[in-house]
Amino acid sequence: MSTTLSIDPETLGPEARIVHDYLEASMVPDPERAATYMADDVVITFTGGRVYHHPSGPAGFNAMRYAWVKKDMRQFDVARGAEGTVVYSTGYLYGEWHDGTAFEGNRYVDRFVVENGKIVKMDVWNDSAERILSARGIEA
Repeated sequence: MSTTLSIDPETLGPEARIVHDYLEASMVPDPERAATYMADDVVITFTGGRVYHHPSGPAGFNAMRYAWVKKDMRQFDVARGAEGTVVYSTGYLYGEWHDGTAFEGNRYVDRFVVENGKIVKMDVWNDSAERILSARGIEA
């Protein structure tokens, strides 16, 4: 993607750095390394409401949906609230569909709750389903 902004992970606070490093590992994909950033009882709610308890779940789903996919991480926002420390990662997905068609500019929002240096909850949203429907001539 020609418009990729580089985020220097060294400038991130500790919770955002954990999320950044998790996302980097998940994009390899290396679910086992990604799991080192997550609590043993993590709850991952993926697109479409799919629930997983290990990064291998989303990695497996992504393997079915994309030939490959990466994140252009644009921003990390950290807030402290009732759930603890919440980190939002926003940006764009880019990659290739299984039919060989490249894509970019697919918005994503990932919401994480970080406690004691580990991700305990992750929620994932993106525009992939809408793009799949649009490619089939169906406007959602």
